[in-house]
Amino acid sequence: MTIPIGSGHGLTNVEGHADFDIVWPWNQPGGLRRGATAVLRVKNEAPGLRFVLPPLLRACDHVLLVDNGSDDGTGEEALRVAAEHGLSDRFTLEEYPFEVARAGAEHLAVNERSVHSLAYFYNWCFSHVRTRYSWKWDGDMVLTTEGEVSMADLSWQVGMAEAVIRFPRHGLYIESDRLAYLDLGLRNIEEWGFPMSPDYVYTKAPEWEIRTTPERIEMFALPQGLCVELKWLDGDEFAHWTNPESFATSIRNRRKRREWLVWNALHDGEVPEGVVRIESPDGVHVVDHVTHTWLPRAPRPFVVDDPDHAKLHLRA
Repeated sequence: MTIPIGSGHGLTNVEGHADFDIVWPWNQPGGLRRGATAVLRVKNEAPGLRFVLPPLLRACDHVLLVDNGSDDGTGEEALRVAAEHGLSDRFTLEEYPFEVARAGAEHLAVNERSVHSLAYFYNWCFSHVRTRYSWKWDGDMVLTTEGEVSMADLSWQVGMAEAVIRFPRHGLYIESDRLAYLDLGLRNIEEWGFPMSPDYVYTKAPEWEIRTTPERIEMFALPQGLCVELKWLDGDEFAHWTNPESFATSIRNRRKRREWLVWNALHDGEVPEGVVRIESPDGVHVVDHVTHTWLPRAPRPFVVDDPDHAKLHLRA
């Protein structure tokens, strides 16, 4: 009989770093309180945090950011943004000092109980949650105006619920402060909201970590247009993967295959089908324009007529 990973007091790591052993949060004194916490695991995400954190801090009861060895001032920038918006009381910064295996072959070769394992890293991060619900959030995901309202409404409703929530997001490839490309050609909707209990913990999968779930669960999917994922065209978007070229052969990497295609096409000066070019007005950053104006006003469902001119129409 297999013993569930979430049972017992917690987990120890094979390296013997006792300071980084895991105590499951439901075993902490006082238990878990009602509410929802967004957990971000980040490395060198400083440029986008001024867009990512404000709506997330307003929408959630708490935001936990775990910095994994950034050298661009990510932690300091996160603290600055939270303070600037008067939301420091909703924010916690933690540091995880160990190098974590990249997704793919590197991850596969690491012991699941190693401090270098993606699964162990994620479990350590979520062990710091003190609410009954959690959002797995990335350091490059920005809520739109509608997304912030939707998450705020959900955060108080799911505080006692046994439900998994799927949150859609759209890749936003940023060329400059005023120019970006929004990928509406990929319908990407993943599981991002989970209860905090022994039934929902991270374990090792072939190419990345995966969160366990009971056989029978309530699952809800939110509509499109609530979140964008920032992809800076002058950055290294795929640094956390062992070999990005493997996207072409893996059946599990449909989303990454699409991102790899769009990324390379834009670098070659081409705009792929399903991608729309968006230019913001003078004085408005394109991320703010897309999340506060362009996406909230775009008709649903998204259907691209002319990628070069970003024309959309309603599907009959």
